[in-house]
Amino acid sequence: MHGEYKVPQGKLVVVDFEVVDDLISGFRLAGDFFLEPDEALGAIDAAVNGLSAESDATAIARAITEALPDGTVMLGFSAEGVAVAIRRALKKATSWRDYQWQIIHAKAVSPAMHLALDEVLAIEVGAGRRQPTLRIWEWDESAVVIGSFQSLKNEVDPDGAAKFGYDVVRRISGGGAMMMEKGSVVTYSLYVPADLVQGMTFADSYAFLDAWVIDALRALGVEASYQPLNDITSPTGKIGGAAQKRLGNGGILHHVTMSYDMDGEIMTQVLRIGREKISDKGIASAAKRVDPLKRQAGVERAVIIEQLEKTFTALTDAAPGDITDDEYAQAEALVESKFATSEWLNRVP
Repeated sequence: MHGEYKVPQGKLVVVDFEVVDDLISGFRLAGDFFLEPDEALGAIDAAVNGLSAESDATAIARAITEALPDGTVMLGFSAEGVAVAIRRALKKATSWRDYQWQIIHAKAVSPAMHLALDEVLAIEVGAGRRQPTLRIWEWDESAVVIGSFQSLKNEVDPDGAAKFGYDVVRRISGGGAMMMEKGSVVTYSLYVPADLVQGMTFADSYAFLDAWVIDALRALGVEASYQPLNDITSPTGKIGGAAQKRLGNGGILHHVTMSYDMDGEIMTQVLRIGREKISDKGIASAAKRVDPLKRQAGVERAVIIEQLEKTFTALTDAAPGDITDDEYAQAEALVESKFATSEWLNRVP
């Protein structure tokens, strides 16, 4: 058995072993990571040898962690990363090309409809009725999208939102509020099966699912990088943020909004961005924290989207797709019963 796993923004983990009588045997760990002290490598090998080949990633990572000598330093990888490589070798964890992917770049819909489609399509992927999918959003209305657990009154100034024509909606994922001016953001959603990130920590799954975006932005000349937990950034400021929701049926929704252009003054009037939120950023103004792609890339929004689609297709061999009539119908019903209701918007007043 041979397995490899490139840790997001980290190093390559390589494992080789045999399975004898349903037990892992002859396990050897290798890679370009850093590990101290030297004897930690042997401790990891010994911890994995003898484990059941049916062990899940959590059990494998726990066995490795418990076997490490005191003071062990692992740079560029983790026990969880070794577990992912092992599961891949056993064909029990998957990678991008293990699936047939679709890319959807459909018509603009209302903000509430976008959020309903996110829930519906993630459910459909989890249920196996839809292939894993990348969806690029189009906007013809402006909106503030707040996180599932945010306080409405603490995040949004209703007078400012009304003055500048921003609808206010709440999504099913956590994270912070996003001000989305029509035509001025690049937003996409990934709907993936949980097996794609099986064994990864939540933090690693965020970086893993957006690593291709970093490549796409760098191809456009943007010095993009990932800043844990969920920011896409550059030396001159934040570009965008990610959020994720894991559903009970095995589907995962992972979506990202990146600022293409923005009016920082309007943002400060629509969003109630407190000093506490930016206190660890070393800046005095939330408006200065975001540096839009228009300035950094110097190209039209459509060119950025084209590069995203090109990079994702190279990674996954994705084919063009669309939203079905049934999926639209499900989403419309969900708008009426949930996303357009006062009860949902005010679930955290």
